[in-house]
Amino acid sequence: MTLIAPELASSYDWEPVPRLHIAVHGLPGPQGSKTAVGYGRSRKTGRAIPLMRESSKKVKPWREQVTAAIQAALLRGDAQPITGPVYAEITFTMPKPVSAPKRRRTYPAVTPDIDKLERSTYDAITKAGMWEDDGRVIENHNRKVYPGEHPDALDQPGALIRLYTLTGDPS
Repeated sequence: MTLIAPELASSYDWEPVPRLHIAVHGLPGPQGSKTAVGYGRSRKTGRAIPLMRESSKKVKPWREQVTAAIQAALLRGDAQPITGPVYAEITFTMPKPVSAPKRRRTYPAVTPDIDKLERSTYDAITKAGMWEDDGRVIENHNRKVYPGEHPDALDQPGALIRLYTLTGDPS
């Protein structure tokens, strides 16, 4: 794994060592697409409102895996909750399709959308108590890769998560 200090392309003064650096294994699940499953009644107005359900069945297991990994790091003392601004760097390692070429590099320029992967991961980080809200993120860099095709790629599906704080931030 390579550690790339966030100050290379930033106007902020980030700490060179991440406050959180963990690998989470599992199939990253995108969050955001919803499917209508019927109608219900609003408690406030009594009007009919559409009931929506998350389209991807991968979201819940993924969020649980990320939450568990971060809570374990917090319990071990490998990480401390962050209260200030955050730079988030996440490398999502996606399963390589069987039909993809074996001897040349390929790129996961297919679904799921990287912003939806980011959304589910940020919500899990919030639930784990690493930060109070994902609104703390003021700068980020996310990427999707296949196993073995990037220095930060895991050997199986999952994500490498690094969270940095500003230099001198006591949080």
